[in-house]
Amino acid sequence: MTGDLFLGLDVGSSSTKAVLVGPDGAVVADARLEHDISRPRPGWAEQDAERDWWGDVVEVCRRVLEGRAGQVRAVGVSALGPCVLPAGDDGRPLRPAILYGIDSRASAQVERLTEALGADEILARCGSRLSSQSAGPKIRWLADDEPEVWAATRRVYGASSYVVARLTGEYVLDHHSASHWAPLYDVHSNAWIDEWRDEVAPGVLLPRLVWPQDQCGRVSAEAAAATELPEGIPVAGGSIDSWCEVAASGLRGPGEGLLVYGTSMFLLEVDSPARSDPRLWSTVGFTPGSLNIAAGVASAGALTAWLRGLAGDVDYGALYAEAAAAGPGAGGLLALPYFAGERTPLFDPDLRGAIVGLTAAHGRGHLFRALMEAAAFAVRHNLETMRDAGTTIATLHSSGGGAGGALWPRIVSDVTGVAQDVRQGPSRAGVGAALLAAICVGSATLQTTWPQPAIRVEPDPGHRTLYDEFYGWFRELAVATRPGAHALAAWQWDHSHGTMSPAAGRGPATPARNERGGSS
Repeated sequence: MTGDLFLGLDVGSSSTKAVLVGPDGAVVADARLEHDISRPRPGWAEQDAERDWWGDVVEVCRRVLEGRAGQVRAVGVSALGPCVLPAGDDGRPLRPAILYGIDSRASAQVERLTEALGADEILARCGSRLSSQSAGPKIRWLADDEPEVWAATRRVYGASSYVVARLTGEYVLDHHSASHWAPLYDVHSNAWIDEWRDEVAPGVLLPRLVWPQDQCGRVSAEAAAATELPEGIPVAGGSIDSWCEVAASGLRGPGEGLLVYGTSMFLLEVDSPARSDPRLWSTVGFTPGSLNIAAGVASAGALTAWLRGLAGDVDYGALYAEAAAAGPGAGGLLALPYFAGERTPLFDPDLRGAIVGLTAAHGRGHLFRALMEAAAFAVRHNLETMRDAGTTIATLHSSGGGAGGALWPRIVSDVTGVAQDVRQGPSRAGVGAALLAAICVGSATLQTTWPQPAIRVEPDPGHRTLYDEFYGWFRELAVATRPGAHALAAWQWDHSHGTMSPAAGRGPATPARNERGGSS
């Protein structure tokens, strides 16, 4: 085969992917490597950046480039986030990376920074309240709780920016990722908030800001030797995987939403008519002045992976078949998906999972379906909150690993009443990263839409009454279990590493805004 190719790299929560894409958007080759999340303490989620991020990137590059390296014209990077990785002068990691909103260790810093800077001021400038999703409190946690690491810290990376740094030697962060670094980034001026730097990241140089589609550097000789990429080819700024999914989906305006099925779930309306809401996130996009409304479910694919592990790593196909046979309502089981607390709209890292209604007649298929339905109920909770805030989502473009089978998208559409166009094919985030690479060298524009196969999923009105009833119970159960969940979370924290009290460590959960969790 001849002609230009664009390489999209996608470092996710559970795997790293590489896709080679032609100028027409056709995927020529792909490769994938699995990796895990480390959870050394309750509320913590980490990965080894050198092994799980860069090491995987090197391997998938070598696999996908076989016989094609000379055709690659540019590289784009997608990765999980927002993550926090401290590094020294040489750019090498000083500890494992702290992951996105599933890591809730910095609750005390969330409270202290909110009090010091002002909740209203943070929302006005950063577009989002501080939460477990915010990178800023986790950076401050490093300064507070790991002073020896912080004393050696000279740079702070996200996941995509670390891979970009290893490819190019450049210390950059894209604007979209930076908009998750509250309270350090102003979503209106698209700049770091200089007067808050010392409060959040004392003594550390923040990265140069670039747009996801900007050329930020070129593949270095060292990176070329490791990956077998051609030395000197351009590298785009890249972004968080969910935003690269936006690039691949072709979404560039309001009315259509994106739903990503991954280890967690992510919802977004591009250039939404809604504006900053304390129950949701506001993020920037591809250009100055863009503003999006987003939401996130903390645990989705993590739930099904957990149950699969308990079942002896049985084939997913068997579990999906058993879940389909269990039928809507999972034989009368109702689950709460808060295995890692919850992000929007509850912002409560100390919620915990639950499965209610169990009898000896229930099997693993019922449990598997109940967990998928629980994530669907959380999606509905977020969609209702987004609509209340002024979004105009009428249909969803869906992608991600969990969307690969027919069952979960069908459950989500039945629960929410919203149709989905489910995108098919390998690593949509990787394809989006490849598109950013094509844009950075002028082979595509932000208006370019690469054709992509999709399956339309319509809600089944016959399931609406049942799911409305279960959803009501789901919301009530979340409220009823909150006190017990908080008590158990505190016990888990105290018994995970000595006798540290919540006040000395991650702190107590922020009280709910109202009895329905702040969304009604």
